[in-house]
Amino acid sequence: MPRSQAPRTQSRPPGAISPGGPLALDHVQVAAPPGCEAAARAFYAELLGLAEREKPAVLRDRGGAWFALAGGTALHVGVVESGFAPAAKAHPALRTQDERDLRTLAERLGRAGAPVSWQEPLPGVTARFFTEDPWGNRLELLC
Repeated sequence: MPRSQAPRTQSRPPGAISPGGPLALDHVQVAAPPGCEAAARAFYAELLGLAEREKPAVLRDRGGAWFALAGGTALHVGVVESGFAPAAKAHPALRTQDERDLRTLAERLGRAGAPVSWQEPLPGVTARFFTEDPWGNRLELLC
């Protein structure tokens, strides 16, 4: 085969991780204002049903709260001391395996006064909606 027709291979820089390699999501963090802990527990633990995780001692003085997600991942609520602004576009997407559970969450959030905006499903998604946490951070819930 002439050199100009040889198949091209993508080369990676030295030390690059292969696509689909060993990286996995450990946690996602949403920002919140100081004094957010009670509202974080009410929203993420009571309304969404997430179990709170104990923060490491070295981080406890910073405030906020951590919550466990399925698969060993976590959602961290981190305190922003000044200049807090909610994430109106960027968002975590939380998945449940059961559409009934998703609809139950939507009803529970709506009764609590949180916005619930159903959206068209995407490929591989049965149903989905957006809501906001107590500080206006956007969240997507889907199954």
